[in-house]
Amino acid sequence: MPAFRQVGEKQLPNPVLCMAWSPKRDLIALANTTGELLLHRLASFQRVWSLPPSEYTGKDITALAWRPDGKILAFSLGDTKQVVLCGVEKAEILHVFPIETPVTCMHWMEVMEENSALSSFYNSEDESKLFLPKLPTLPKRYEEKSDEIMNLLGEVRLNILALGGDTGFVELYAYGMYKIAALTGVSGTCRSLSLSSDLKSLSIIAEVRSADNDPEICYSQLDTGLLSDCLPEVTRMARKFTHISTLLQYLHLSLTCMCEAWEDILMQMDLRLTKFVQEKNTSTQGLKKLGQSIESSYSSIQKLVISHLQSGSEALLYHLSEVKGMSLWKQKFEPLGLDSTAIEGAITAVGSFSLKANELLQVIDKSMKNFKAFFRWLYVAMLRMCEEHVPPELNKMTQKDISFVADFLSEHFSENEELFDRKGKYFNVERVGQYLKDEDEDLVSPPNNKGNQWLKFLQESSHLKESPLLFPAYPQKSLHFVKRMMEGVIEQCLQKPAVTSIFFRNSRLVICINYISCLFCRWNDKKAKMHYVVFSMPEISPCKLYLLRRATDPNRDADNADCAANTIYCDFPFRPHLAYSCLDARFYDDEMLTVVLQGPEEEHSGRVLGQLPLASTLSCETEFIWKPNQRLDQQSDAIPSQGLVLGNQWRELENMKAQFIAVNGIRKVACVLSSNLRHIRVFEMDVEDEDEEGAESQNATADQDVLDTTMSSQGQDEDGKEVKEQVEAAEHGGDEFQKTEDNLESEEALELS
Repeated sequence: MPAFRQVGEKQLPNPVLCMAWSPKRDLIALANTTGELLLHRLASFQRVWSLPPSEYTGKDITALAWRPDGKILAFSLGDTKQVVLCGVEKAEILHVFPIETPVTCMHWMEVMEENSALSSFYNSEDESKLFLPKLPTLPKRYEEKSDEIMNLLGEVRLNILALGGDTGFVELYAYGMYKIAALTGVSGTCRSLSLSSDLKSLSIIAEVRSADNDPEICYSQLDTGLLSDCLPEVTRMARKFTHISTLLQYLHLSLTCMCEAWEDILMQMDLRLTKFVQEKNTSTQGLKKLGQSIESSYSSIQKLVISHLQSGSEALLYHLSEVKGMSLWKQKFEPLGLDSTAIEGAITAVGSFSLKANELLQVIDKSMKNFKAFFRWLYVAMLRMCEEHVPPELNKMTQKDISFVADFLSEHFSENEELFDRKGKYFNVERVGQYLKDEDEDLVSPPNNKGNQWLKFLQESSHLKESPLLFPAYPQKSLHFVKRMMEGVIEQCLQKPAVTSIFFRNSRLVICINYISCLFCRWNDKKAKMHYVVFSMPEISPCKLYLLRRATDPNRDADNADCAANTIYCDFPFRPHLAYSCLDARFYDDEMLTVVLQGPEEEHSGRVLGQLPLASTLSCETEFIWKPNQRLDQQSDAIPSQGLVLGNQWRELENMKAQFIAVNGIRKVACVLSSNLRHIRVFEMDVEDEDEEGAESQNATADQDVLDTTMSSQGQDEDGKEVKEQVEAAEHGGDEFQKTEDNLESEEALELS
C-alpha cells in the first residue's frame, strides 16, 4: 500500500514558476508565467482566488514567501522591481515597496529567542491604546481596506523578511515592511537565503561566474550577531516603525476617501443647482432644501478631516515621539542607527500636516457660514418678494451675518484680478476643493492672514521665528502637497537605520563548488540551531545526494562543517536495490527530507516520491575534515558516503514526469509539479497516523475553517462549476474522475515519449 495518499490532481493552463505552502493552513500559492498569482486549497485542489497581473504591480513574479502566521503573502516582481504584500482572505494588495534590483529569492522567518526584556515588551506593546483613541473606520467603500491595512501589524513577535537578488543584493525587512539591514558585499546572484531563528547568522547560496564563465555555487554564512545581541531594541524600534508605516497608509487612504467624497459632492451640488434652475422652481421650500444639502456636504467633509486626518496625525506624532525618546538612549539604540535629528525632522513634518488639516477645517467652517448666511438671506428675500410671512427667527440679521453674506458675494461674484487665468478669462475656484488637488502648484485662493495677530507676533520675534518648538506652515500649498512632503521626510527617517547600521560583522566562506547543476534547498533547524544545505553533483556522482550541516552561531565550530553523501535505493518488486538520482528535495521538518527521485533509464523506471530521515543521512561513521582552501567538489572523495534504502516511505509517481516539489511538514502535505510545469499532484503524507492524531488535526484546522468561511463565496464563484462536476462524478460511481485520469495519462504519455 502506498505510504502517501493522493488527494488532488490538476492540469493547469499556464506553466507554474513558483509554489509555496502556507505555514498555518491547507493553502498553496502558485505563480505562473502570465504573472497571475493563484491560491488553492488542499481539498480537491480547489481554487480560492486569483490575483491577475497589473501595470501597477508588474507581471514577472520571481519569488514567493508567507508570513509565519499565514495571513500575508509576499511576492516579488522582476519587471517593476517591487515587493508586494497581499492579504490572503480578500486577495487585497496591502503594501508595496520598491527595491534596487530584482529579487531572486526570499525567506520570511519568525524569531524564536526569548528573554525577560522581550517578554515585558510583548506585554506592554499595546500601551498606546491607553493614550490614543481607536482610529475610526473609514466609510463603507474603504472599511474593509482600512481593516486589512491595520492587520499588517500582525503579531508582536518579531518576524523578518529576507530578500536576495542580483549582484549580491540582500535586504532584511522587519515585519515585512521596515528595512533594518542592507548588504551589497555578496558576490554573484542569490539563489537561496535563510536567516536563523536565533538571529546569529544569515546563510546565503549564490551563483558566481568564474574567470572562464563557468557557474560556481558558493555558500556563505554571515555573522548577524548584532541583531541577536540587540534583539529587544531591534524589536521595539521595528514595531514602532511598522506602526508609523501603517498610519501613513491609513492617512493616504483617508485623504483618497475625502477626495472621492468631495468629487461626488460637487457632482451632486451641480446636478441640484441645474435642476433647481431648469425647473424654474420659485418656491422657497426648494431653495431651503438646496441650502441644507450644501451645508450637509460641507459638514461631511469636515467630519472626515476631524475623525480621520487629525486622529491619524495625533497617533503618528505619538509614535514618532516615542522613537525620538529611543534615539536619545544612545547606549541602547545608537548602534542601530537611530538619528534623533532625522526623527525630529519627521515630527516637524507631521506637525505641518496637522496645521494644514486644521487650516482646511477653518476654510470649511468659513465656507459653511458664508453659504448658510447667503442662503438664509436669499430665502428671506424670496419670501418677501412672494409676499409670504417671514418667520421672526429668520428676520433678524446681525452685523456678522451681513459680513458673511458680503464675503460670499465677494468670493463668488466679483471678478478679482487673482481669479483671471493667463488668457484673461474669468474663473472661480471652490476654496475647499483646491486643498484636495494633488498638484505642486500654489493655491489659487490661499487663506487671507492679514491682521492675524499671532503671525504678526511671530514675524516680529527673532527668537520664536526659528524655534524648533513651532511647526512651519505652508499657506500657499495644498493638503496633498504637504502630505507628500511629510511622507518623503518620514521615508528618509525609516531608511536611516538600514543605511547606517552594520548588522553583518564578517563573512565566512563555507562551501564553494563548480559544475553544480542541482542545488535543492536550505533549512534552519530551530531546536538544534543548525543550517542545512542539500545539493547534488551530477558530473561527479549522479546518484549521490549531499547534505551539509553547519551551526547557526559562526563562533561555534568556526572552521568546520559536517558533510555526508547518500546513495538512495528503492526496493521495487523484481527490481531490488536500484540506485536513484535526486531531481528535487525539500525539508519536510527538522527530522525529515522529502525527495523526488528518478531511476536508471535503462531499467525503464519512473519517478518516485520519498522521504528520508535526516538522522540516517548524517549517520556516517567517518568524520569529514573540511579544507577551506579547496572547493567541495575537489574534496568529494573525502566526503563520507553511505547507502540508504527508503523502506516503505516512498510512492511511485505513475504517468507523471515529476520534477519539482513543495512540502509543508506542519500541515503534512506535499505538492509535486511535472517537468512541463503544468501537471500537479497533491498528497497527504502521514496518512498512517491519521486516526491517532485526529484530535490534534481538528484543533490545527480551526483557523482553516474560519478562512474557508470568509473565502467560500470567492471559491464557489470561481470553481463552483468544477466542484459541481466532482460531486456529479462521485454520484455516478467515479466515471468522470476516471475520464480525467485517462486524459492525464494520455498527456503524460505524450510528454514522456
